[in-house]
Amino acid sequence: MDELYRWATGPLVWLAFIVFIGGSLFRLTRLLLLVHRKEKFIYSYMSLKFSLRSILHWLTPFGTANWRLHPWLTIVTFSFHICLVLTPIFLLAHIVMWDEAWNISWWALPDGLAIVTTLVVIGGCLFFFIRRRVTPEVAYVTATSDYVILLLTAAPFVTGLIAYFQWFDVRFFTLLHVLAGEAMLVAVPFTRISHMLFAPLTRAYMGSEFGGIRHARDW
Repeated sequence: MDELYRWATGPLVWLAFIVFIGGSLFRLTRLLLLVHRKEKFIYSYMSLKFSLRSILHWLTPFGTANWRLHPWLTIVTFSFHICLVLTPIFLLAHIVMWDEAWNISWWALPDGLAIVTTLVVIGGCLFFFIRRRVTPEVAYVTATSDYVILLLTAAPFVTGLIAYFQWFDVRFFTLLHVLAGEAMLVAVPFTRISHMLFAPLTRAYMGSEFGGIRHARDW
């Protein structure tokens, strides 16, 4: 178990970050090259002003008509994504590991708040799972891979919570937590989680087209 943990927190961490960063750069470069080759005209109306206007509206809770039409989905979506990003970055245990390895540290979430944000992510995954099962228009476009992505997303938080409270075999679940986090990181460029990479580009394109060409709002 100790040898597996050393591998998981050593070479596998480096591998996960290399795949995450390399895969993300590959996907973004491939997209930009495809646009340059097939739809170069897009560059003619891309606008920083309209791009930022669109992105900021869609990043604002209830800032668009669609967000206002689905208030519960909006609340869960924003809470889920905020906690999904902030929890691993500002978790004290993670910061301690960075400090031990690189002598780098920053402000950490209080343990109680970190537990709450972890539960928000787990609850969000459960909400999205149920929504995919009971909402007809969502169920229609749902594939098995979507459930796998939800499992990949929830796994680091569930195992981390179990390890924190030392339920069951703490060493085993700590190892699972590390491996689950690495698996999620590796999955980002190659699954629908890649929307974290492409969403700003999509909104920039839509905002520029609607603002600069159609002279209309895209929110």
